[in-house]
Amino acid sequence: MKNLLILLSILTSFVFFSCKGQTDSGIKNISVQEMQELLKKDNVQLIDVRTPEEYHSGFIANAENIDYFSSSFDEEIKKLDKEKPVILYCKSGNRSYKSSEKLLKFGFHEIYNLDEGIIKWQQEGLGVKKE
Repeated sequence: MKNLLILLSILTSFVFFSCKGQTDSGIKNISVQEMQELLKKDNVQLIDVRTPEEYHSGFIANAENIDYFSSSFDEEIKKLDKEKPVILYCKSGNRSYKSSEKLLKFGFHEIYNLDEGIIKWQQEGLGVKKE
């Protein structure tokens, strides 16, 4: 019985860690480097889902702010072009991943979530803009 529990623990850990960064759902967690490459495309929609206060303290160039906590979040997201890639980010990657799940439900096809959010962006020495 003890060996069975150990085996199940190992298998569970393997599945959990081998899938980090990937989902079967159509949402792709991306690194800062991958995001920089995607931003070179003309048709990418970059969305910052932090609060307006967080956004104004510093945002990635060309990002549109759509607050995840806003009552109008769903309506604002639905205005985006479903046929164009969407990159979402927040402070650490949690809100943007939850936002990504909503986009998937609304029929978006190409959804990217910045892993570790703007914190990682700045740790990599990349700048932010302020209004």
